[in-house]
Amino acid sequence: MVPAGIAAASRIGFDGLIMRRVIAIAIAGLSLAGCSSLSWDAFKSTPAPVQVRLESTPPGADARTSLGPGCKTPCSVSVPAPDSGFSVTYTLPKFQPATIPVQVIHNPADLTTPSSTVIDPNPVVAELEPMGPPPKAAARKKILKPKKPKSPKGAAAPAGPDSAFPDPNAPQPAAPPPPAAPAR
Repeated sequence: MVPAGIAAASRIGFDGLIMRRVIAIAIAGLSLAGCSSLSWDAFKSTPAPVQVRLESTPPGADARTSLGPGCKTPCSVSVPAPDSGFSVTYTLPKFQPATIPVQVIHNPADLTTPSSTVIDPNPVVAELEPMGPPPKAAARKKILKPKKPKSPKGAAAPAGPDSAFPDPNAPQPAAPPPPAAPAR
């Protein structure tokens, strides 16, 4: 027979072992649940910003990238390297705005070279065209004059002064003066 004290001690040891296993399983389950919500994007490095040179002809234009940064040409801006291309819009008073597309080329790393990002074109150059003269007010507003009706083919020539049917639109000759009264 086993003394009562030893049996009680072994039971506590057995219960403690079960409790340790339950706690270990609960911790493992919680850590796995935490891993499932973990995003692997947290381990990716953010892309290094890329310098882009902006120029225009004539200089002094406002250049703004579709990514946000902008400046007055000639200048350089630092942009985060996007996954796809972007555009640069140039504006200058009295010149037509211009938008230039820019390609982003990512070169992956290998055993001998680090990864790199290339901007094409760099420098981004825009040639701004001057705006034409504003349209004249008279050119926009035409005064419509009535057109003369065309005479049908085969119609007689217009009536002359000796015609039996004088032209009703022709100016009328002045009336002759009244005869003078005879002297007495």
